Amino acid sequence: MKLEFSDRVNRFGANIFHRLDERKKQRLEQGKPVYNLSVGTPDFSPAGHIMEAVSRAALDPENYKYSMGDTDELIRAVQGWYKRRYRVCLEENEIMSVAGTQEGMAHLALAVCDPGDVVLVPNPCYPIFEIGPYLCGAKIEYYDLLPEKEYQPDWASIPEETLEQAKMMVVSYPSNPSGAAASPDLYRQMVRIANRYRILMVHDNAYSEIIYDGRVGGSFLEEDGAKEIGVEFNSLSKTYNVTGIRISFLVGNAQVIEKFKALRSQIDYGTSFLVQKAAVAALNGSQEQVAEQRRDYQARRDALCGGLRSIGWDVPDAKGSMFVWAKIPEPYSDSVEFCLELLDRTGVICTPGSSFGPLGEGYVRFALVLPADKIKEIVAVIKESKILPEK
Repeated sequence: MKLEFSDRVNRFGANIFHRLDERKKQRLEQGKPVYNLSVGTPDFSPAGHIMEAVSRAALDPENYKYSMGDTDELIRAVQGWYKRRYRVCLEENEIMSVAGTQEGMAHLALAVCDPGDVVLVPNPCYPIFEIGPYLCGAKIEYYDLLPEKEYQPDWASIPEETLEQAKMMVVSYPSNPSGAAASPDLYRQMVRIANRYRILMVHDNAYSEIIYDGRVGGSFLEEDGAKEIGVEFNSLSKTYNVTGIRISFLVGNAQVIEKFKALRSQIDYGTSFLVQKAAVAALNGSQEQVAEQRRDYQARRDALCGGLRSIGWDVPDAKGSMFVWAKIPEPYSDSVEFCLELLDRTGVICTPGSSFGPLGEGYVRFALVLPADKIKEIVAVIKESKILPEK
């Protein structure tokens, strides 16, 4: 029997990642080296106190039951962390956990948008920012993030009609893929725009703890009035190296939290007690490893960006996140073609910019998931490959 599937699922067919994976397997079978800088999965281990908390929790049979929601212990941990870290006071009804920001962003629009509602998403952007609204039938409108504007929103360039129609806007800093950090007045501008046009602001704050050159990552909710017009995702995945246990928080506007909880109660029985114990340990425990990792990530960024510039590839320093955004060298103009050629000639795997929206074409994204000494080796391999134009 031939089955017919929805147009929305048929949108997600085979893509460049399958091709890169096949080329990677071929190299490994031939005994050639592979340097995978494509996926943003930290290579650091979780702190010992986090793993110990999970180990203890795993021996309690009560922790294998449905949680049906967030424990008081978890809520208090989030409140304490936000107050210590950002000086933001959160009420209990302003906090909820989700199974990672990926899941949260995928479903949030279902609670906010009806089919045809306009959602503003950055271009370039992490794909789930547009896929989530798309899956509920919302209309996607891009706002451009340009290098000459340091990848900040240019509010004046967004058509007035689009702003009038928009119901929700997704913003994310430090940014994936561009590595940009928020400008000093960005959050104030978001509150102003949201109030003027009655737009719900959704800020993805996954990388506030991975930021460089003495900058301090902030929270959108630090701005006066932010809770009235917006919410923020904050993930434990990259900060604490727990990508596999899937936990993030949506915090902010109490009405949004209430409606989103009601929606998720129809598709989920709550975050596992085991995962909640890990989150409590991470948030309440020592943050020394977080600071140490930040220094390591900056060393990796310096090794990659500075190293590539030293061999003739003009790659600017990322300001935050665990990613580097690089314009592909001449004579290449197609990011997929360049990624495949780079893999074949060097074994280096990166992600084509076209995966991040129309303005991503012409760029590639590197994930800083190998030690600095290995990244220096990668730079040497790229230089020896002659893939860069000779100066």
